[in-house]
Amino acid sequence: MIVFGVALLVAVLLSGLAARSVLSTSLLFLAGGALVGDGGLGLIHVAPESDIVRVTADLALFAVLFTDGMHVRFADLRERWKSPARALGLGMPLAFLGIALLTHWLVGFDWTTSFLVGAVLSPTDPVFASAIVGRRQVPARLRQLLNVESGINDGLALPFVLIFLAAAAPSGHGEHASLGSIALELFLGLAFGIVAPLLVNGLLRFRLLGAEPKLQPLGPLAIGVILYSVCHLTHANAYLAAFSAGSVLAAVSPEAKQAFEPLGDSLSELAKFAALLIFGALLTGELFGELSFGGYVVAVLAIVLIRPASLLLSLVGTSFDRREKLTAAWFGPKGFASVVYGLLVLQAGIPRGEEAFTLIAVTIAFSIVAHSSSDVPIARLFDVEELAGIPDDERGPRWPFGKGERKPPKRVEGPRT
Repeated sequence: MIVFGVALLVAVLLSGLAARSVLSTSLLFLAGGALVGDGGLGLIHVAPESDIVRVTADLALFAVLFTDGMHVRFADLRERWKSPARALGLGMPLAFLGIALLTHWLVGFDWTTSFLVGAVLSPTDPVFASAIVGRRQVPARLRQLLNVESGINDGLALPFVLIFLAAAAPSGHGEHASLGSIALELFLGLAFGIVAPLLVNGLLRFRLLGAEPKLQPLGPLAIGVILYSVCHLTHANAYLAAFSAGSVLAAVSPEAKQAFEPLGDSLSELAKFAALLIFGALLTGELFGELSFGGYVVAVLAIVLIRPASLLLSLVGTSFDRREKLTAAWFGPKGFASVVYGLLVLQAGIPRGEEAFTLIAVTIAFSIVAHSSSDVPIARLFDVEELAGIPDDERGPRWPFGKGERKPPKRVEGPRT
């Protein structure tokens, strides 16, 4: 707790500098975890198979998806659904296949384990590119593409992770998930995520019920806590439930979303930082030394080649300009979903499971460093006013008046009528 408190204070004190430079708070926590872990000062002792690693990453991913879902606008999604559908239906399978092929050829895993690694590393996470997703100077359609893609692909990848885990497990070991049970988990997650906010919103219509203003932010928090617990009790897909619940809640109760947003963003940041600190503590010199040269090649190519090429192919023929396509192609960071799924691989006891986890962990670490240190410089290249079709309310203020930013028009006094 002391280590986390100190790291949080340092991150807060340096957050202003991070917002103006390539430094990022995500990178600070990752580096801080590595510094205080067994590979550094030895203040934190965690093992990859320990419950604190799994639970912290799981909670962080749920919290981030719940708050991300609130930023999805169904009206905009109805108008611009084709690009996210292309990224999910074409770009994600291409990335999955590309990583699996590289893993098989360069690392020497069998086909089942190679496809398992591909499934684990195919989801993306906008948390480590927050300056892109959360910066209003970036075109709304680009932010929506990255946000919707990353919010949904976690749930889409999970069935394939479970299937390949079951196929890779030795005979008599592990639980073999059937396609029917996996489909049921996805359906229940989606159903719970839709029903829960609708039910609570219906209860608020009763005359005797209603939230006091200072307690109103706790309503969505209660929904999230109940949803997380119910999903784990019923084995429903908690990640799909979180994203769908956030989206539905924002659509049916904008005032609840507005009241919860400051608290929700702070809670998701705390969960994210805790998970990064613990994950960073796992990144020891011994772990990096265990990865083969071919594994390092796969880790680098998965970031700089496979993701960009797969998304660029999926966006061929869309209305995105060249700059938007390149930005979307680059920002495919591996995040909490890959951490959670990688821990499932480690704990499943499959042959060469530890080697697979090492490859996954190193790829995630490289991705966090690359994407969280390049989001601010790339975000600053955008000038929304040059893009047609973006409404004024999406542009947002640009203060202070720095490079590439708009000054307010001079006030002209005229005759009063």
